[in-house]
Amino acid sequence: MGNLQIICVLLFSLFLAKCYSREDFLRCLFKSSESNVTQNIYTPNSLTYSSILKYAQKHSRWVNSSQPNFIASPTKESEIKPVILCAKKLGLQIKIKSGGHDYEGISYRSEFPFVMLDLSNLNKTEIDLNEETIWVQAGATLGQLYYAIANQSNVHGFPGGICFSVGTGGLISGGGLGTMMRKFGLAADNVVDARVMDVNGNILDRKKMKNDLFWAIRGGGGASFGVILAWKLKLVRVPEKVTVFTVCKKFDDNQNLILKWENIAHQLPDKLVIRVVIQNDGTGNDKYVEMRFQALYLGPVDELIPLLKEKFPEFDLEKKDCLQAPVGDRSNRSCINKECRETSWIGSVLYFYERETTSSLEVLLKESIPKQKSYYKGTSDFVKTQISESGWEMVERLLLEEESPRIILEPLGGKLDEISESEIPFPHRKGNLYNIQYLVYWHDNNENVSSQKIAWMRKLYKEMEPYVANSPRTAYLNYRDLDFGSNDDDYSYSKAKIWGEKYFNCNFERLAKVKSKVDPNNFFRTEQSIPLYQTY
Repeated sequence: MGNLQIICVLLFSLFLAKCYSREDFLRCLFKSSESNVTQNIYTPNSLTYSSILKYAQKHSRWVNSSQPNFIASPTKESEIKPVILCAKKLGLQIKIKSGGHDYEGISYRSEFPFVMLDLSNLNKTEIDLNEETIWVQAGATLGQLYYAIANQSNVHGFPGGICFSVGTGGLISGGGLGTMMRKFGLAADNVVDARVMDVNGNILDRKKMKNDLFWAIRGGGGASFGVILAWKLKLVRVPEKVTVFTVCKKFDDNQNLILKWENIAHQLPDKLVIRVVIQNDGTGNDKYVEMRFQALYLGPVDELIPLLKEKFPEFDLEKKDCLQAPVGDRSNRSCINKECRETSWIGSVLYFYERETTSSLEVLLKESIPKQKSYYKGTSDFVKTQISESGWEMVERLLLEEESPRIILEPLGGKLDEISESEIPFPHRKGNLYNIQYLVYWHDNNENVSSQKIAWMRKLYKEMEPYVANSPRTAYLNYRDLDFGSNDDDYSYSKAKIWGEKYFNCNFERLAKVKSKVDPNNFFRTEQSIPLYQTY
């Protein structure tokens, strides 16, 4: 399909959307479904519309930025088909929300009339310990997934992300970095089957998927190709005892330590991941930059301590540090010199989300809306060569300029090095030392404050350019950043390559070819959806 045809399709869709009425959409749903789908369709006049939208908009920065014309909250997979067919018929966009954490809020906002497809009610899990797999519906959070596993086994886990209120639909379709990726790969590397609803309302599993669709949805962003309904995941074997620890150091006194970490973190035994969180501490003239080395070792403390004494004696971690009872609430505690726990795998999940390892598993199921609003801007890089000392001095200087910045470094290597960069769309494999996530937070979202914070982030990102991967400069899809570019009205392939190759490198072209086959009229589209493939 050429540019002119695409523009004509989009203009016609926009014309239809302007002409429809709410009654048209509801009438279409009623005629297109055997059951009363409309009971789970909400308009701005519905009593529960606001509460559903508020829960969906987990990133406060985008609250009230735009409102869906309809919210569809299906309780059964079959209720999704009429939503797709009627949205197509009336020229409405569909935005698909599983967890609602996406950095740019594109799953619940749009400049065009749209339906927000809220999958949070599709959250069932079905575990098979004999097969060592679990089916999880796309609306389930990571917490619900982890809870289901931990309730059935203390020797199984899953290599997903840290924040357990994230939706599995979005996290896995974007790749899924996590604390066990060096041992087991990404979340998407451990998908063995899936259920997807295509643009015609057909439900496809792996056997029925054609045209590399199964390849595309595991790291290529599922919402570009259809509606991810469920994943079948391979469970991994974990020890009954694992060890977690945090060691805190002042940046200006320990710059050699971060240089050492850069050199060896990706080469450590794959049972050990040591990530680094770099941020401000203190206030006024006492403000300084600190580094928190946070680690998971898939084994008992007796195995970990000799390894650390060999690789990182600077941590000064002893066995006794790991056997002391926890003190206070981790979520409200300032960074202490060091702490350590020997725990279960599920205890490590709680630890990395700033909960005690002994907390009730019910914490994993909480679905609360944060009482205090926090706004943020995020972006990312991958690093292939060690950052120079002068580079880190620049980072320290810029962090001290800002009130609430954070940089998170996550080492790669291990299993990730063994998987081809074209095995799934996520290409950031061998040759990458670590991933960087940049974040800046603020508590007042007025235009002056937010503009200042975003300008600072863009300055940091620009200053980092000489030190990170280039040609192309790469990024992680799940830390989506519209600063890289977004689709214009014509959804041009050549323009989309500018940002698409940052996320997918050489896999972008293949993704566009899959898109052209499974969704030739570009119905599933967003600001950074995969465009149709075009040759010139």
